[in-house]
This record gives sequence, C-alpha cells and structure tokens, in this order.
Amino acid sequence: MSTNLVLAAILLILMIWVGGKKGARSFFALFLNFIMLLITVLLMTDPHINPIILTFIACTGISAINLFYINGVNQKTATAFMATMITIAVMLIFILIVTKKSMIQGFSEEELEEISIYSLHLGVDFVKIATSVIIMSTIGSITDVAISITSPMQEIFNHQPKIERRKLFLSGLTIGKDILGTNTNTLFFAFIGSYMGLLLWFRDLKYSVGAIANSKVFSDEMLTIFCAGIGIAAIIPIASWINASHLIKKRDKNTEQTTSGQI
Repeated sequence: MSTNLVLAAILLILMIWVGGKKGARSFFALFLNFIMLLITVLLMTDPHINPIILTFIACTGISAINLFYINGVNQKTATAFMATMITIAVMLIFILIVTKKSMIQGFSEEELEEISIYSLHLGVDFVKIATSVIIMSTIGSITDVAISITSPMQEIFNHQPKIERRKLFLSGLTIGKDILGTNTNTLFFAFIGSYMGLLLWFRDLKYSVGAIANSKVFSDEMLTIFCAGIGIAAIIPIASWINASHLIKKRDKNTEQTTSGQI
C-alpha cells in the first residue's frame, strides 16, 4: 500500500507541475472513473439490470467526467461528448452482434481449472457482459480522439472564420488520420502487454500458432483490439461532421443576427 501511495503522490505532483489545475482535475478524474466502474461492476451482478443499458449510462458518466470535468463545459467538449455518445450507441449494437456470432463470451479453457471450485451459474447474460467489457475498454480512447479532433478544429475555425463547412470537415479528417495510427497501436500494445504472461504460458505449454489463434482467451483480446480500433476510426468522421456543422451553423446564426441588428 505504501508503494501505491508514493507512486500516486509522484503522479499527482507531476500532473500538477505539468498541467496545473487541469492536471489536478485529471488526477482526481481517475478516482471518479474508478468509482464509476466499481459501481457499474457491482450493478452488473444483478440479473434484473440490463448490462447494455447500464454500460451506456456508465459510458455517459465517464465521458462527462473526462470531457466536462477536466476540460470544462464549452463548445469543444459539448460536440466531443455528442460524438462520443453517438459512437458508443452504434458500437454497442455492433459489438453485441459480433460477440454473439463469435461466441467469445464466458470463460476460456485456460481459466476453467482455476475457477472450477466455484459455481458458474451466475444468472447473468455473458454475451451482454462481454459486450460491456469490450466497450468499457474503448471508452477512454474514444473520448480522447473526440476531444483531440474538436479542439484543433476550433482553433482552425478561429483563425479562418470564413472557412467552408466542407474544408473544415476535411481538416477534421486530416487531424484524425494523424492520430488514428498512434491510438490504434497504443491499444494494441496495451492489451498485448497485459497478456504477456499468458503468451509466455502458451509457449511453455507448446501451443502451436493455430492453437493460440483459435483459443477463446486470445480471440477475445484480439476482437477487443479490433473493436476498439473500429470505434476510434468511426468517431473521427462523426466528430468532424458534428463539430463542422455546429461551428458553421453558429457562424451563420451570428451573421444573421448582426445583419438584422444593422437593418
């Protein structure tokens, strides 16, 4: 525990030193997100609660914390939040279908030996649980990409207030292209790094490449990576279109008001 406290203190000091007040809010947002996730997990054990609806509510709360609490309530965060919610809603349906078709829900063969002494009759829908796990694994990256697009687009619009909607939208896509590869690779190495011990275990048990590729636990992680990448790719045009439409609409409205006032 003392080591965790020391590391947490070092992290807090560095985040405040680099980010100031926003860095401090980012640090405390970690604990708020943890509380949100903990409450979500506890509620998922109730068979009367739909995990999909619960996940969407939890993602809404996490997105609000990451966007509004850290960056404040403004046009950039509002459009990023809207784009995030649309992407999450679409991804929930898509991932639910993929999970049913791939049958990756439940426990893998590698996990059964360790949990064989427990009852597996939990009374919950593991397809929906697997869907919730995948989408919760991607929510952080999706909100990060959303604000990474809307913020530069706002700066572009401020410097070129007469820019056309199509050019502003294409600027958002260009920004998204630059961060798409790095974010996808970050997710890939994060998941693979967390399962490095499992890969070493596969090697010790002399699993063939085909056996590894067809194992449920490995397929589960790869599908999570692919779905996360799809979510990141999908939110780029969504966030760009929503932000461009909102900025141009706001400009046209202000122009009409100015013209009416002069008349």
